Amino acid sequence: MTEFDFIIVGAGSAGCVLAHRLSESGEHSVLLLEAGGSDKRVWLRVPIGYGKSFYNPQVNWMYRSAPEPGLAGREAYWPRGKVLGGSSSINAMVFVRGQPSDFDEWAAAGNAGWSWDDVLPWFKKLEDNAQGADAWRGAGGPMRISDVSGQVHPLCKVYLQAGAQAGLPHNPDFNGASQEGVGIYQITTKDGLRASASSAYLRPAARHAKLSVQTDAHATRIVFDGLRATGVVYQQGGEVRLARARREVIVAAGAVNSPQLLQLSGVGPAAELKALGVEVVCDSPAVGRNLQDHLCIDHLYRSRLPSLNNQLGPWHGKLWAGLQYALMRRGPLALSVNQGGGFFRSRPGLARPNMQLYFSPLSYLKATPGKRALMAPDPYPGFLLSAQPCKPSSRGQLRLRSNDPMAPPLIEPNSLATAHDVQEMIEATLFLRRLAATPAFSGIIEQELVPGAQVQSQEQLMEDIRRRASTVFHPVSTCRMGPDPATAVLNHRLQVHGLAGLRVIDASAFPSLTSGNTNAPTLMLAEKGADEVLRDARHP
Repeated sequence: MTEFDFIIVGAGSAGCVLAHRLSESGEHSVLLLEAGGSDKRVWLRVPIGYGKSFYNPQVNWMYRSAPEPGLAGREAYWPRGKVLGGSSSINAMVFVRGQPSDFDEWAAAGNAGWSWDDVLPWFKKLEDNAQGADAWRGAGGPMRISDVSGQVHPLCKVYLQAGAQAGLPHNPDFNGASQEGVGIYQITTKDGLRASASSAYLRPAARHAKLSVQTDAHATRIVFDGLRATGVVYQQGGEVRLARARREVIVAAGAVNSPQLLQLSGVGPAAELKALGVEVVCDSPAVGRNLQDHLCIDHLYRSRLPSLNNQLGPWHGKLWAGLQYALMRRGPLALSVNQGGGFFRSRPGLARPNMQLYFSPLSYLKATPGKRALMAPDPYPGFLLSAQPCKPSSRGQLRLRSNDPMAPPLIEPNSLATAHDVQEMIEATLFLRRLAATPAFSGIIEQELVPGAQVQSQEQLMEDIRRRASTVFHPVSTCRMGPDPATAVLNHRLQVHGLAGLRVIDASAFPSLTSGNTNAPTLMLAEKGADEVLRDARHP
């Protein structure tokens, strides 16, 4: 069969949701194309196994940015999932929705139907919260949200004490009534296994008779009849194939690959496409623009108390952790290393938290370059504290290098391009120092390993930030929603301005970056987007 009602490009977080929702009634035929392969791999199911997929080209696009002027000319590493489940199959599983004001901003920017009150029901629909349903949380949905506060490392208690001493309240639920405070992150796991979009949405959808999932199928071009999208050309098994869409083509390839595919298909900034020999279908200047991402700084410490290093370093510790996991699906292998976290205001007068915290009771400073050695940590007790500004004002872009669909795009994050972002990164790193100086932490810190006691002045701290700060892999907004086709790619129903039969439904559609990890809002956007698609199918 080469003709379907809907063709979805990308089986990542959004694509899996869409495939499930569009096919579950049995009324519509759906083709889901994924450039990567199956997610049936041990280290994609074991939660801590994401360290193994961080540099694995079999499941990871392993992109690199252009040299970043704001980061001392460094190229940033951008892992993205290339496998069923996409980045939800290789991420750190932290589930954070964002602040209500994030979504009210979306609506205020001209995107009707995307305020907090509008999106809350969709967040609740997708959730199967371990604590049950309440005014803020959902139960019975596809995605399991686990409370692991009873399983985390004992050092997390010290972190929570330090947070209280620094003036931050304890917050047991960052997705509840307020995001502010310190606590333990909820994660997307079920029975000790990773709950990816693939396991939560796509695997149950396998029984849907009219859903076809094609892996190792790299979409190279959207086909148009005039200004209507009618199909997708893709490469699979060395052959070029064409699939036709009777109703819609839905691009759900993520913040990197979605704008790339649009540009390859002639939808993007006309002058740039013409210069690369791409025939222009629709001059859409915002495709690939408005790139936003979170930038994070880590401080690493040697501890006087045991950390996860002591458990996962020696062979007998690995053996015990393996036995715990094999017999009970518990222990460090069943968790993320980003165990503690929080949100705070870095200066007086702010209406809401502007910073996010991470606490990991583990360090891997001595790891071989190019490895994320979560299972081979430093040979001494260590931990790290991290902070990132929630709402950076720098804007980057993503462009084609050539008209070759197999060539990676040019990613230009433009990090720390504004005085606002520079100041907030300084405030982030100063707060880490303040947190480390609390009685709770100062009593157990033997040494600040990085950046080290010799780094004191704001100039030195900024130099350290430029040398070491890194993305935490939350790129969004490269096909953003908005009412003006000159500055946005999509309308509020996720339809591409100026074209018919074509939507983009994934994190690239975010009008702006949310406060926190982006997987939860991506799932929400896909749930709501699927409803928009089905509404049009019911009432053409």
